[in-house]
Amino acid sequence: MTLDRRITGGPFVSALLTVAVALLVLSGCGDPGGGAILASGVDSAAVLHRGNGGEPGTLDPHLAEESASGQIVRDLYEGLTAEAADSSIVPGVARTWELDAAGTSYTFHLREDASWSNGEPVVAADFVFALRRSLNPDTAAPLAEMLWPIRNARAISEQRMPVADLGVRAIDSSTLVIELESPTPYFPALLANPIAFPVHEATLAEHGRRYARPGVKVSNGAYRLTEWVMQSHVRLDRNQHYWERDAVDIDTVYFHVTEDVNSEFNRFRAGELDFTFQVPNSQFHWSRENLGDQLKSDPYLSTYFLLLNFRSAGLDDVRVRKALSMVIDREVLAQRVVGTGERPAYAFVPDGMPGYPGVRYEWADWPMQRRIEEARRLMTQAGYEAGKPFRPEFHYNTSENHRRIAVAVASMWREHLGVEASVLNMEWKALMQLRRDTAGWQVLRFGWVADYADPHAFLELLTSGHGQNTLGWSNPEYDRTLAEANLESDPVLRAELLGEAEKLMLEDYPLMPIFFSVNKRLVRQNVRGYQANLMNRTYTRHLSIDR
Repeated sequence: MTLDRRITGGPFVSALLTVAVALLVLSGCGDPGGGAILASGVDSAAVLHRGNGGEPGTLDPHLAEESASGQIVRDLYEGLTAEAADSSIVPGVARTWELDAAGTSYTFHLREDASWSNGEPVVAADFVFALRRSLNPDTAAPLAEMLWPIRNARAISEQRMPVADLGVRAIDSSTLVIELESPTPYFPALLANPIAFPVHEATLAEHGRRYARPGVKVSNGAYRLTEWVMQSHVRLDRNQHYWERDAVDIDTVYFHVTEDVNSEFNRFRAGELDFTFQVPNSQFHWSRENLGDQLKSDPYLSTYFLLLNFRSAGLDDVRVRKALSMVIDREVLAQRVVGTGERPAYAFVPDGMPGYPGVRYEWADWPMQRRIEEARRLMTQAGYEAGKPFRPEFHYNTSENHRRIAVAVASMWREHLGVEASVLNMEWKALMQLRRDTAGWQVLRFGWVADYADPHAFLELLTSGHGQNTLGWSNPEYDRTLAEANLESDPVLRAELLGEAEKLMLEDYPLMPIFFSVNKRLVRQNVRGYQANLMNRTYTRHLSIDR
């Protein structure tokens, strides 16, 4: 999953920032080598300073839905399965597992030395509780649909069955059985995501939604939460009870709020950050020429796109949606406006998805002039012409990179179709809230990173009733085709069905793919263990620092 953030204000904000700066000084974030002194005064500890992009919305694994929360939560928790540095699936809390002959029942055997950060053992019942909580409608987990392959999960989410009927049971303290509705080849990868992470039941019962705060949170991953200064940083320290603690090199990691990409870039150059969340597009070529192998740029399974609200006037007409998409010159956007290795996108599922041939818009290879002429014809049919332009509002979250793209798209619409779009920026949290307002927006900038390496990780977002489908778009044939694909065991036939579903969606234009993203970040030379991967996930436990 992937998504972005900022703060302005009066005396209260100024005071908050003053406190934050003081805390940063105490933490030693100016140390260019990643920090050699902890606030506790312990010498020669390994400290890593990471840019986090925006302010995390939550550190509750079942409520996290964006990168700013997810990358911290992944350091705090571990699921039944885990990800290696190359994003391959490896044992996590479960040391082994078996799948029955029908492909619908997994038996997981938990490690005897898996522990919570308070020293208590992690047991099978913890996962029963957590999976039931994720799917309980009262939790309102935004990504609960990821768990629908589990037997009865969808019915529970839709309040048609009680949570006790979920197909998950603990045989004993170290043995867990999960039953599925149908064979799901990517299921082990699902379990390495926050929605399937365990939570400490006793702490949650005592503190409620406040359980995810410093001094309260109990987690089971390589790190534990020790500090959270809003609009400044989140600090994690090594979990001394983690089962693989001897393999963890970094003692303390600070995730710094770095919504302003140019400020983040300057902080890296000043030695305040060891690892950035991203790189300004305007500084990419300079970084490649001057920072050598500290610049990392690699493709991953992510699509940058625009969401179109079907409920808004104008966008409820497929001719308008198609015309707006046709006149966007994706080659210009990818190669000139961004120009850091992105690939033009004429589909939703990224190219490079393992085992998936993919589909494209039928006009993808048309000359640009032919696309413009057809788009103008469609807009005229829809009732828009000179003197009566379409005037949509186009929202994007605060970022210089996003601003440049939004302005370029709006210019293409104006030049080719006479569309007068108002380009508006807002904080990431505000954008996320606006997206769920069914009547409050028309066009939104958005992006998605695969939660697992399968086309379904993208295509499921547009199924009817899915929590991420805020567009008002629904297509029964699309839903049926995806459901049929999920029942197909032959990988070639399954890929064909997924392609048919994507083609159905693309023909109705609920969104506009713009480009397939590349990961761009800066990593200081003394940070070891960084490895590019298709999921764009870097766990602090896989890194080390020369010191």
